[in-house]
Amino acid sequence: MPALPPCNSVSSVVNFPEKSIFAGSFLDRAARFGVQFGRMDTILILDFGSQTTQLIARRLRDMGAYTEIAPGDADLSRAFPSGLGAAGIKGIILSGSPESVYDEGAAPDRAVYDCGLPLLGICYGLQRMTADMGGAVEALPAREYGRIGVSMPPPGSRRPVSEAGERFLAGFPAGDFAAWMSHGDTITKLAPGFAQVGTSASGFPAVVAHESRPWVGLQFHPEVTHCEGGPEILGAFAFGACLCEGGWTMRRYVDESRDALRARVGEKPVLLLISGGVDSTVAGALLLSVLPRDQVRLLYVDTGLMRKGETENVRAALEKLGAAHLRVALCEDEFLSALSGLSDPEEKRKAIGDLFIKIQEREVALMGLPADCFLAQGTLYTDLIESGKGVGKKARLIKSHHNVASPLVEAKRRAGLIIEPLDRLYKDEARALGRLLGVGEEVVGRHPFPGPGLAVRVPGEVTKERCDVLREADAIYMEELKRRKTAGGRSLYDDIWQAFAVLLPVRSVGVAGDLRKYGWVLALRAVASADGMSADAYPFEARDLLEISARITNEVPEIGRVVYDISSKPPATIEWE
Repeated sequence: MPALPPCNSVSSVVNFPEKSIFAGSFLDRAARFGVQFGRMDTILILDFGSQTTQLIARRLRDMGAYTEIAPGDADLSRAFPSGLGAAGIKGIILSGSPESVYDEGAAPDRAVYDCGLPLLGICYGLQRMTADMGGAVEALPAREYGRIGVSMPPPGSRRPVSEAGERFLAGFPAGDFAAWMSHGDTITKLAPGFAQVGTSASGFPAVVAHESRPWVGLQFHPEVTHCEGGPEILGAFAFGACLCEGGWTMRRYVDESRDALRARVGEKPVLLLISGGVDSTVAGALLLSVLPRDQVRLLYVDTGLMRKGETENVRAALEKLGAAHLRVALCEDEFLSALSGLSDPEEKRKAIGDLFIKIQEREVALMGLPADCFLAQGTLYTDLIESGKGVGKKARLIKSHHNVASPLVEAKRRAGLIIEPLDRLYKDEARALGRLLGVGEEVVGRHPFPGPGLAVRVPGEVTKERCDVLREADAIYMEELKRRKTAGGRSLYDDIWQAFAVLLPVRSVGVAGDLRKYGWVLALRAVASADGMSADAYPFEARDLLEISARITNEVPEIGRVVYDISSKPPATIEWE
């Protein structure tokens, strides 16, 4: 595993969830790390509950702009008594939100408007600025959602705006472009001093800027992959309007994690539940790189809900990373028993989460570890925000995740016995971290796999028979994707962000030879995405789908029909449950 050079320790997110390895309220952390904020130019993001707030931060980090995230209503005056600028903050972004500006408790600290720093309001953030500064926001007769065109006038034909605003606008695509919108309210009257620069295809303000103050706003989401020129627009704010110097790298994240983990766990043993996927394996690599290897204990629970050959592959990957202590628990019967009779997705997830912790407690005793040892998980931030646990208080529940929502996991979290060293990374960042830590490409390049395993890819009741059928079909699907090439020479597997099969609780009539066949229906899913927050169905060549389907129905006799899921996210999620 390659050695990592030392670098300054800097916190990457202001308000981590309670009992995270970076535990502490926003005010506590601001006081504790206040002297460190000035080490690097920082963009402060105020989170009002948008599902893509962390995506804003991630896009900026990708460009080297350091970001801190705080709740939208954080008391900035108390957090930064010497002023935001003195803390190294170069600009502030007000995120989107599922709320309306007229809902109670959704306003930022007045210090945001008095600090003199560049401000960028995104969707709700722009509406918030408008309402606070004397403009008007009203409900739309029809929601603006998805790809919507934005028209921008040539620079010489519009009203001049502030110098920071002009630097910001210089980063926009030339001419008209397609933006990504998701809002039910809109601006019907600009606040005094603001100029409308861009207009949506629906005729409403899409880009605004203040004539004298360094304030700009967007009625769309540049952080979403489908927005044309989105990264350039965000970069124009950080590096143009705010004049930030880039300095954030994954190496800084590793160094920060090293300090935080060592301080948190001391000499106590740390037990990591290994699922076999990218997240938990990278979490294991991080623990093994920053803690003595005898202190890191790895527990792999074979739930019977794993992919074909999973256990053997996991053992080989962990041994390659130098793991000294690995225990494999074979628990298929227990998990299938716990899932018996359950068909509701939330009930299945919670049953799996509860049983995971019970087995963990039992296996800890068998491993000779103390009851108060730390439990580590490979939780990513996408798990947290889809479970309604974003930084602010306005995030809405999309679905629960077994790592963050079961009662027993929450009890461990409250007791301070859970550490989640990846809980502010997206999937692609976790992969980048894995590569930095020396994890093999065969692991970091794997497609995402849900913690509950095949249980959420078998809609309805989960049985051994249905899992076995799905395992075989999914293995064929993955083999074919790795074998087939794109026009550019890449395998389809590497070209696809995530692919998997779903065994539907439906049987379909077919013909096998001269006989009537009544087999299961298998759905294939494959998506193109950058981060999992939004995704499009992968555009297969028809021949590929036909040949993959034929091989599955020929080699897995229980399957009589194969369909392809063409739904995008949103409105669908990537997984079916």
